[in-house]
Amino acid sequence: MSRKFFIITLLLSCALSSVAEKKHSYLFAWCGDIEKKSSDFLAVIDADPSSKTYGKVLRTSPTGVAGARPHHTEVEMPVGGLLMANGFEAGRTWIYDLRKPLEPRVVTSFGELNGYMHPHTFFRLKNGNVLATFQYRGGHDPAAEGGGLVEVDNRGHVVRSGSAMDPAAKDELIRPYSIELLPDVDRIVSTNTPMHEDGKSRTVQVWQLTTLKVLRTISLPPGPHGNEQYYPGEPRLLEDGKTLLVHTFSCGLYMMRGVETDKPSVEFVYAFPGDNCGVPLRVGHWWLQTVPETHSLTVLDISDPGHPREASRVTLDESQKPHWISMDPSATRIVLNSDENGPDHRLFIINFDATTGSVKLDERFRDAGSSRPGVSMDGKTWPHGFHGNAYAHGTVFSR
Repeated sequence: MSRKFFIITLLLSCALSSVAEKKHSYLFAWCGDIEKKSSDFLAVIDADPSSKTYGKVLRTSPTGVAGARPHHTEVEMPVGGLLMANGFEAGRTWIYDLRKPLEPRVVTSFGELNGYMHPHTFFRLKNGNVLATFQYRGGHDPAAEGGGLVEVDNRGHVVRSGSAMDPAAKDELIRPYSIELLPDVDRIVSTNTPMHEDGKSRTVQVWQLTTLKVLRTISLPPGPHGNEQYYPGEPRLLEDGKTLLVHTFSCGLYMMRGVETDKPSVEFVYAFPGDNCGVPLRVGHWWLQTVPETHSLTVLDISDPGHPREASRVTLDESQKPHWISMDPSATRIVLNSDENGPDHRLFIINFDATTGSVKLDERFRDAGSSRPGVSMDGKTWPHGFHGNAYAHGTVFSR
């Protein structure tokens, strides 16, 4: 009996240890050297509030390439544990294996695919593949042809692709930026915003999902200030499964309806302060928007998407220009970064209440011994040996 009891106890202990390990929370932050001299890298940061090392950088995994300009990762950590991370200026994407969070490693990388160049946004499909936007095809100068959508597998191999060029929109600047899927009606909505050229864009595109063909290109109408329509960013499907909100980097918010029909409609519904807004999230009937002008993360109640209203905001100090945000699997915590072009580079965690829409800065998430909230990217000695100022862009919570 004693031996049996010992075995049961041992098995139970192992099971509990396994559960505890799975529950530990990490941040995977895609980082670059501000001076573009040292290798870009992925940092693993302790994001478990119960941990004694909460906020500490635990590991880093360099790519071996400097100055690729770490940009977007997938917006949340995929179930399979492989994360795509985009070095936009280099036109290269690295695939990280993060199934063992404290042993991050690069599996492979890819660049130009089928003539499509400079990928930007990654959207994980139900089949495990990724649908990516590529800004260019055949070149990457202002006169180059617009890019398209490419479905790739977890090794970066092409499954299929489709061009975003539309003869009916030959006078518009086509530079695919981000996407949203409407699988129930066989549609995709994509946006166009150029990442490294001066031309203005103002269009969204409707595609057929099964064929990756553009069905129509729609210009956003001007807002009350006359410029809110420029640089469409993130389209997000609402809870009804058919209405979308589309934000612009010019701080406009547009409602899109009838995507499944021959005559989709788009109308302006809201303007945030300033003319340079960052990445948003949609969680339930809340729209969470980074607003550099007010140094804030602002939450809108979009229960009535035609008439959004502000519900709450959390304001950071004036050195912060909030840009990227991502939600943890419990939908109660948000990671937020400050723009790489700002004077101070930090990661913050914001607590979110999905019942009330309220947001509050997590004051405990900070460097050891620091009097300021947030984990600084500046002046650190990183685990792989780099010492200096860095910035984090795409950052996601572990599962």
